[in-house]
Amino acid sequence: MALTDEAMAKIKAMIVAGELAPGSRLPKEDVLARQLGLSRNSLREAVRALTAMRILVSRQGDGTYVSSLEPHLLLETLSFAADVSQGRAALQLLQVRRLLEPQATGLAAALLRPHDLKELRDILDRCRSAATVEDFVAHDIAFHLRIAEAVGNPVLSMLLQVLSTRTQRVRIVRGSRIRDALDSAHQDHEDILRALQTRDALLAVSAATVHITAVEQWLATSRVDDPLRPIDG
Repeated sequence: MALTDEAMAKIKAMIVAGELAPGSRLPKEDVLARQLGLSRNSLREAVRALTAMRILVSRQGDGTYVSSLEPHLLLETLSFAADVSQGRAALQLLQVRRLLEPQATGLAAALLRPHDLKELRDILDRCRSAATVEDFVAHDIAFHLRIAEAVGNPVLSMLLQVLSTRTQRVRIVRGSRIRDALDSAHQDHEDILRALQTRDALLAVSAATVHITAVEQWLATSRVDDPLRPIDG
């Protein structure tokens, strides 16, 4: 095990054991290095890496602290994996999304209030008038996120965002026959909203599953293109 990895493992072990609680300040560098039997250089590298993972947070002039360790905060660091995923890896991420998002959509059917449904209707209206793929994707993300948020589980909401990021969605749509892909997505969105409006959880699950399966199919035959080109370009 590399020295930096060893240092990271030891700090994480302290957190797991409760020796460093969420929000607590790390001991001074020399004290902690001596306590863990590490060099100060190895400790510094470990702290940098754990800060990038959102496990630790650096406060200018005040030291380094353990973060809140909220699961949705830690999941944010995984979004880069979705951004850069290609081929089989990207498909695997979408497969996990297909396992989770339809169930969340079904749960939302009983939880969305009238003003929530109106907001979803407004999002879809803006989605249809999108001039670029970027605009379409922004509204698409807002639509699905608003549904997931109704479940009231921030971990679920963040995980679904991680599984299908803005960058990934732009790549998928751009790699498809754009107009056909968008027409299909608009129809899928309408089917999902109709199921939510009628409080039909099973239909909502089915509509969301069909939609995400179509996205998987687009990805399977995708090619990278200019994400800022007009939709009809």
